[in-house]
Amino acid sequence: MDADVLVKGYGMAFDQSKFLARFVEEAREHCSRISEGLLNLETTPGDAETVNALFRSAHTIKGSSRMMKLNGVSELAHKMEDVLDAVRGGKIPLVAPVSDALFRGLDALSAMLEQITSGDTSIAAPRDLCEELAQAAGAAPPVPVAPVQEVQPAASAEAATPLTSGTAPLPAAAKVHQADYLRVNAAKLDELIRLMGEIVSEHGRFRRHIGRLTEIERASTRYFKSVTERLETSEHHDADIIEAGAALQLTLRQSLRAMSGASLMQDHLVADLQETSLRMRMQPLSTVFDPLRRTVRDLALEHGKDIEFVVDGGDTELDRKIIDRIGDSLMHMIRNSLDHGLENPDERMASGKPSRGTIHLSAFYDSGCVSISLSDDGRGLSIEKIREKALLKQLFSTDTLAGMSRSEVVDLIFMPGFSTSPIITDLSGRGVGMDVVRKSVVDDLKGTIVVETNEGSGTTFLLRLPLNLAVFPLFLLSVGGKTCALPATSLVEMVSVRSGDIIDIVNKRAIRLREQIIPVENLAAILKLPRDTEPQAGEVLIVIIRDGEEKLGLIVDEIIGREEMVVKPLPSHLQNLRMVSGVTIGERDSIINVLYVAELLRQARETGDPGRLRPAVKEDRAQTVLVVDDSINTREIEKSILEAYGYAVVTADDGEEAFEKTREVLYDLVITDVEMPRLDGFSLTKRLRDDERYRNVPIIIVTSLEKEEDKKRGITVGANAYIVKGAFDQSNLIETVHSLIG
Repeated sequence: MDADVLVKGYGMAFDQSKFLARFVEEAREHCSRISEGLLNLETTPGDAETVNALFRSAHTIKGSSRMMKLNGVSELAHKMEDVLDAVRGGKIPLVAPVSDALFRGLDALSAMLEQITSGDTSIAAPRDLCEELAQAAGAAPPVPVAPVQEVQPAASAEAATPLTSGTAPLPAAAKVHQADYLRVNAAKLDELIRLMGEIVSEHGRFRRHIGRLTEIERASTRYFKSVTERLETSEHHDADIIEAGAALQLTLRQSLRAMSGASLMQDHLVADLQETSLRMRMQPLSTVFDPLRRTVRDLALEHGKDIEFVVDGGDTELDRKIIDRIGDSLMHMIRNSLDHGLENPDERMASGKPSRGTIHLSAFYDSGCVSISLSDDGRGLSIEKIREKALLKQLFSTDTLAGMSRSEVVDLIFMPGFSTSPIITDLSGRGVGMDVVRKSVVDDLKGTIVVETNEGSGTTFLLRLPLNLAVFPLFLLSVGGKTCALPATSLVEMVSVRSGDIIDIVNKRAIRLREQIIPVENLAAILKLPRDTEPQAGEVLIVIIRDGEEKLGLIVDEIIGREEMVVKPLPSHLQNLRMVSGVTIGERDSIINVLYVAELLRQARETGDPGRLRPAVKEDRAQTVLVVDDSINTREIEKSILEAYGYAVVTADDGEEAFEKTREVLYDLVITDVEMPRLDGFSLTKRLRDDERYRNVPIIIVTSLEKEEDKKRGITVGANAYIVKGAFDQSNLIETVHSLIG
């Protein structure tokens, strides 16, 4: 019986377009399960239950795609099912080549699902891949799958899922179960949560109003008592006035008590509303953690490293808006761990470490926030190498770098274009990754990043993020007669110290706190607010803030309290206010500035030592680039790209001509191909490095040679970057050039 006829028998026509989105969503979920299962089998081979689950997922994709007349998807899923069936039956072992073939099948399925989403439903399965899977399963070469004309009894289980997903009337019990779920447009949900945030913020202002009314009621009680005493002792004793005043006082007290009771009830209701609303948009971090396992596996194989990737805390939940934004940041940090941090097996063995390196990704709740830790047991960060690279790039003067603390030097890795990699490759080294991480986590998400590193032992990045983006936990402070706010994620603690306990160190003030010396500045001075003369004695209130490894104590007048508030971005014409990250609404509709912690620390450094940590001024002139390639087309493409971004470009036909030109001119950067007549790019690079004038001039190799040994040779001869022509694009080239010479 034809599938269309089968569905019509239930009293409705089959409209394929209605179910494509649901099919794609379901197929993606099964692909994710297969990927996770294959990764698990690499560490726990022979797990029969996992193999059975993978087989069922492939089987479901095959059956559902047949019902949808997606023959290409059905054919590929069928071949994967055959392989998994052979593994399940013990006919073949799940060795690395078989696992790799299944992973390639998953990649092909994902690509086909993307094309289906864009409207192409006639896509065919990759022939070579199907043959590879068929051979892996020990079967004959694949036969093209013909359009499904009948639903055989054996396939009834396959057909069941699409039919019950909306193509036919359901039994009553099934309808009740299906009603438990309702698809809601994400924009509508976001609007609901935005309104919830406004309600929470407004309720906070309502509580503060009640607090002010309570103070007024107490003041009026004192005033009425004083008036009553005077009237009772005066000659004009008026009992009616006293009685009316008492009644008014009682009414005020009763009204305030009723409002306080209503406020307490609203506290519970608003808290429940906030928790329930936010839970609707909360997702487990496993949605971003799990796909990273496959990425780490593939990158480790590609770069010849043996890595164990350990993931904990995937069930920790965060706002979906935050999860969507941290994926790229985690990927940048993992790439850095793979490239800069973890050594290859031979290096690890030589240094007394196990040949297998470890990357550990974990998440946990932390004082109303979520902390994500990414650590590795690799080389760690070299403080001296960071200083040398900063000096080479002329970011700071020698004296400034020498005066930096360890935490200040570590934080240089977050500067735009900064990288300690000996060479830039497609994996990392352009210096754009950690800059992106800091902007995403600190600027956009109002979180913090702490870097802990020990050279030779490894590095840990600790991200601390708010639970959601609807309302932020803020600490309201009073300083210089103004109210301002600091993100709770950036506060370490609040202390009260005697004025005499603040010590002078060179040209800075500081306090000793649990064996630490923490610099101290008056927040009013940083904000350039009027302030009274500092007391010579008595207590001083200090708020300790943190950005990365750096801490700072801020002297404030008063800590008003902690509030959950909506933070609104600055309007476009105020975006250049670096000290303020956003605003919120306070009492009487006043505007409260939310201060940007990273900028506070920068301003504090310059307040104590003007000019300290200020980047070195570079000479203002057009940078000159020498482009070397025997292909005139390639030379002209690179030349046009570079000139469009303001660089002066000189070209050379081969390495020998380029070397002659370098005898006469000192270029700021050299870009060279490898395979050229007379003198190849590797030899040209080596010659230039032997020349004292070109010892520190950046050199980029752009070539079609993509083997790992070629990249290692590029490092050996002294290249700063290695770009494979197959991955070449305009942004890649410009980012690399910019990171090397600005």
